[in-house]
Amino acid sequence: MTKNRTEVADIDRSLYDFSYGEEGFERLDAGLTPDIVTEISQRKNEPQWMLDMRLKSLEIYHRMPNPTWGPGIDGLDMDNIVTYVKPNTEQKNDWDSVPDDIKDTFERLGIPEAERSYLAGVGAQYDSELVYHNMQDTAAKMGIVYSGIEEALQEPEWEAIIREKFMTLIPPTDHKFAALHGAVWSGGSFVYVPKGVKLDFPLQSYFRLNAKGAGQFEHTLIVVEDDADLHFIEGCSAPKYNVANLHAGAVELFVGKRAHLRYSTIENWSKNMYNLNTKRARCEEEGEIEWISGSFGSHVGYLYPMSVLAGRKSRSSFTGITFAGTGQNLDTGCKVVLGAPDTSATVETKSISKGGGISTFRSSIVATPAAEGSTASVSCQSLMLDDISRSDTIPAMDIRAKDVNIGHEATIGRIGDDKIFYLMSRGISEEEARTMIVNGFANPVSKELPLEYAVEMNNLIKLEMEGAIG
Repeated sequence: MTKNRTEVADIDRSLYDFSYGEEGFERLDAGLTPDIVTEISQRKNEPQWMLDMRLKSLEIYHRMPNPTWGPGIDGLDMDNIVTYVKPNTEQKNDWDSVPDDIKDTFERLGIPEAERSYLAGVGAQYDSELVYHNMQDTAAKMGIVYSGIEEALQEPEWEAIIREKFMTLIPPTDHKFAALHGAVWSGGSFVYVPKGVKLDFPLQSYFRLNAKGAGQFEHTLIVVEDDADLHFIEGCSAPKYNVANLHAGAVELFVGKRAHLRYSTIENWSKNMYNLNTKRARCEEEGEIEWISGSFGSHVGYLYPMSVLAGRKSRSSFTGITFAGTGQNLDTGCKVVLGAPDTSATVETKSISKGGGISTFRSSIVATPAAEGSTASVSCQSLMLDDISRSDTIPAMDIRAKDVNIGHEATIGRIGDDKIFYLMSRGISEEEARTMIVNGFANPVSKELPLEYAVEMNNLIKLEMEGAIG
C-alpha cells in the first residue's frame, strides 16, 4: 500500500543506533557522592590538586540550581545516571589491539578509514575512557603533543600547563553542569602546538557513548602557541535507549598571539540524550578562533560555544547548523566577549525544524569598555518544514563601549511551494526536492567541513528528511 505523503516515516539510523553489551565493563554506582568522585580520581592516579578540585566542584554542584534559561530538563535524574563506565580494555595505539566489539563500533562509523585518509592523529573515546589514541610521526616530529589528558597529567611538563589552565575558562561556578563536569570528568584530549608550528592535516577526537543510563564527561584542553595553526575535529554519536543519557563535556581552547585554531564539530547524539556541553576559547592579540558546528541529535540540547577576544585585533567566527526533529528541543547559539580594541566577530547560523521539533537560537554579544573600534555581526536563519514545528531567536547585546559597530539580523520562513513546484516540474520527487532545498540551506556549514564530514552531514540531513511532511 502506498503511504500517504503526510505520514512521517521511521528514519533508518542503523549506522548509529547499534550497541553492544557491557561484558567485562566496570560501572560505578549511579548518583553523585564524594566517595564516587574520590574513586574516579583514585582510579586515574591523579595529583591531589585535581581531587581537591573535583570535591570542591561537587559541593558547588549540589548547591547550585538547575539552569532556567533553556528547555526543561525534568526528565534528567542524576540519581539514575552512572558517571563512570570503564570499557573492557586499556588505551591502545595499535588498532589491531583494540577489542573486537569496540573496534567494530568505530569501523562502522568510519573512524579508521578517516585516519588513514587525511588525519594527522585520532583519539577514540568509548564511554568514560579513551580506548585508542595515535598520532602520525610527522606531527610528533614537529613538536606537537596530542594525547589523552589523563596521560598528560602524569608528565610533569604537561601537568604544570594543565594545572595552570584546567577549568579556568569554564570554572565550576559558571553553571550547575560545569560544576558537575568538574566533579566527574573522565577522558578527553590534551593538545599542545608549539610556537610557529602549522599543522596541515586535522587532529580528531571521536566520542561514543555506548552505555545505557550513563553520562559522558570528557575534557578537551588545547593550547595553540603564538603564530601556530591547528584544525581540530570532534565527532560524537550514541545508540538510542529508552532511558536518559547525559553528555556534559567541556572544551577549553587557548589561542596565542597571531595563532589560528579551527574547531569543527558534528554532534549526532541519539534522541534520548541530554546534551549539556560547554565550549569556550580565549584569543590573544591577533589570534583567531573559528567554530564550525553541526548539531543533529539529542532530546534536549544546550550548546553555546563562547569566544573571549582578550587581545587587540583578535577575531572569532562561528558557523553553525541545528536540525530539530520530532521530540527534540535544541537550544543552541554562540557567545562572544569583545574584550580588547579592534576585535571582530561574525556569527552565521542556520536552524531547521520539522515534526514538531523546537529550535531556539540564543546569542550574546558583550562589548566591554575596552572594545573601542570593534565590530560584530550576527545572522540567524531558520527554516520550518511544517506547521507544527517552532523556531525562536533570542539575541542579546550588551554594549559598554562607544565606538563599536554591532549588528543582528534574523529570518524565519518555510519552504516555498513555488520552489517545490519548480523542482518537481523537472522530474524530481517532492521528497527529493525538499531535501535538495534543505541541503542548499545548510551549504554554508557543509562547505567549511573536510570532505568526509561534509558527506556525513549531508547524509544526516537526508536521514532526517525521510518522510518529511508534505
